[in-house]
Amino acid sequence: MGLNSETVAALFEEQLSSWEQARSNYIALENVLVKELTVRGYPFKVQFNPARIVSSAAKVDSKSISERKCFLCKENRPVVQRGIDFSYNGDTDSLYTVLVNPFPIFPRHLTIPLLAHTHQLIAGKFGAMLTIAEEIGDFTLFYNGPKCGASAPDHFHFQAGNRGFLTIEREIENMESESLFSGHGAQVSLVKGLFRALVCVRGRDKGECETILERVFSSLPLKEGEPEPMVNIICWYSSGQFTTLLYPRERHRPSHYFAEGDENILLSPASVDMGGVLITPLQKDFEKIDSSIAEQIFDQICVSEEDSVKIAETIKKRLNDG
Repeated sequence: MGLNSETVAALFEEQLSSWEQARSNYIALENVLVKELTVRGYPFKVQFNPARIVSSAAKVDSKSISERKCFLCKENRPVVQRGIDFSYNGDTDSLYTVLVNPFPIFPRHLTIPLLAHTHQLIAGKFGAMLTIAEEIGDFTLFYNGPKCGASAPDHFHFQAGNRGFLTIEREIENMESESLFSGHGAQVSLVKGLFRALVCVRGRDKGECETILERVFSSLPLKEGEPEPMVNIICWYSSGQFTTLLYPRERHRPSHYFAEGDENILLSPASVDMGGVLITPLQKDFEKIDSSIAEQIFDQICVSEEDSVKIAETIKKRLNDG
């Protein structure tokens, strides 16, 4: 069974028919509470989604991971969970499985792990990311770094959801930007505003986009002791063009996550939150979050303005000198 929009639609139909847990959570998603905020002129949605407590509260320290079975490995998945196998470039070491996510944020939510149990590291996998985005139709693909919202940092995976759900998809067209590079059929720009150091890569040639993305990614700052730059990535394919957004990160979780008592807010920002939809599994947090709190959270997890300038200069030099 090949990977395309028709086979993905058939997978959803089969899984929501045969898998009670997934069906119940998708039905519940239709009635989740949603409110809107504006933070420094940028529009957010806030979603109260109790089922996402599994991800938001996930323990991702080495000890906790070593003590639990990997829920993305084939042998540990529910028997009823089926998927679509997809081999990137026919390489058996790049065999992915497209799965229905049973704890959805989107009306249609996919998890796309590698078959092999391999760490959550994106370098060398941008080609697969672009290809999957192209093949699965009206979906936006995203990647959470191992300390940027991934609840399974020990097993490489992408996720995907309905295109048009994230506010960034429409807002990006109107956001101020600075050109960093243009050539080889692709454009790279630094997007100004709330998300400091947000980098946008656009182009029609998949191979060129892959090359540029690898070079942009390798230009991002690497913290001591970390295996890769802290980053969230969002990617979609529309009208023959690939759009990929890279959000460099300063911190994994804001201070609100670790606060005690009334100050605590269980929000662990990942790609969906960076894309403009804040996910709150607790109703108290859904009610509490306002524009001021959201601004504090993004000020903490995004890189500084000074680092944003440095990142832009490094990318510009690397691409224009290369």
